[in-house]
This record gives sequence, C-alpha cells and structure tokens, in this order.
Amino acid sequence: MDVFEELVAIMEELRSKCPWDRNQTHQSLKKYLIEEAYELADAIDAYDDKKLKEELGDLLLQVVFHSQIAKERGAFDIWDVVKTLKVKLVERHPHVFACESPEEVLKNWEERKLKNRNSILDGIPKGMPALMRSQKLQDRASMVGFDFKIPEQALGKLMEEVEELKESLKSGNKRELEHELGDILTAAVEIGRLLGLEAELCLQKANDRFESRFRYMEKRAKEIGKNLKDMDLQEMEELWLEAKKFDYKEEG
Repeated sequence: MDVFEELVAIMEELRSKCPWDRNQTHQSLKKYLIEEAYELADAIDAYDDKKLKEELGDLLLQVVFHSQIAKERGAFDIWDVVKTLKVKLVERHPHVFACESPEEVLKNWEERKLKNRNSILDGIPKGMPALMRSQKLQDRASMVGFDFKIPEQALGKLMEEVEELKESLKSGNKRELEHELGDILTAAVEIGRLLGLEAELCLQKANDRFESRFRYMEKRAKEIGKNLKDMDLQEMEELWLEAKKFDYKEEG
C-alpha cells in the first residue's frame, strides 16, 4: 500500500469511527473547502514553502473527504476522481499528447470547452468571489463581441452608473440602491478587464492597504496619547493622509 492508499484508508476509518467525521456531508464541508483554498492562496502569497506544503495537504484532505462520502453514497470514489482528471488532462492538452500547431491548440481548446454548453456563460461557478465571477462572465461575453473596446468607454459607463446611483439616493429605496451599486461594481470590473488587471486582486491589495493604513492610524493615535474613537473625522483624516504617505514610501 502506497502513501496515497494509506491516506484513503485513514479517511475510511475516520468516517466509520469518528463521530464528527461521520456526521459530515458535502454541504457541511463546503465552508471548510473554501477556507482551505484561501489559506493555500495566502501561503502562496507569503512564499512560505512549509506553509504551502501544509495547506496543499489540507486541500487534498477535502478532496479525499468528499470522495469518501460520494463512495458511501454509491456515486464514485477517489480513484474515479483521479481517472476523470487523467482523461481531462490528456483531452485538454492534445498539443502535448498529439501534434498540433499553436493556432490549432487555441482553436480546439475553445471548441472543446464550449462543446457541451448550452450558454457561453455555462461553467462559471456561482460560488466564486463576486468580483472574480463578474470578470469571468465579462470575459466570456467578450468572446461574442459584447464588451467595450477601450477602457475609456468602460469608464464612461462607470460615470453613468454613478449618476444613476445619485438619483437612487433621493428615493432611499434599498433594493434600487443595491441594484445601482452592483452596476457600478460591474462597470469597475470591466475597466480592470480592459486594462489587463484582475479586479479581485486589485481589491485584495486595496484591502491590504486599508488595513495597513488603519493600523498605522491606531499606532500613531496611541503615540500622541489619543484613541481613534475619541478623535473627530478631521483628526482621523490627517492621520489617514499621513498613513498614505508612509504606505507609498513602503511600496516604493
């Protein structure tokens, strides 16, 4: 028995003897799968090989876990998962396993992906982060020419959506405001797409900057003997601008 077979055997034993493992379902495990994927992404960003190895293992555990549950349902097992992946890899890489020109590779790759779809938008998971899913949807739509051609056009659309949000503010209708804010975010994603930027990554970096600057504000407030909650907005804005200068200095 090799090490992977041992892992599968351990999972089978856990499912039969551990009350927590036995009670899990595909649905109950979904949140852990998502968490592990994000923890793996963090390890990649940290260039931490030790953590990367650990998080890859945690993600693999989820694959084995779900496969064991499926086996118990009589649906498939981990070996069926491996076989399906093997076939997919070979079918999607004929340029490796057969002779094709670069042009044929690209053309056939797109044809294979679209072959079993009713819509060009099929196959984009609803559970993806919203910005990432928006960019995927717009990428697909652009394949049939439904998109702006230059960033300036998309920027104009963004400004148009901002004006519509301003109008919605007058009514205060939450559903309408939600709709218009969603349109603004969609337009912002399109701008990023046309600029060759990943909207999800842009927001992640913006989140990191916000956190870094806010922590700087907290630190500076303590140094001058104050607490942020006791400061007015103008005082906090001054610290924020100071934090931005420090932030750019660090990035540079």
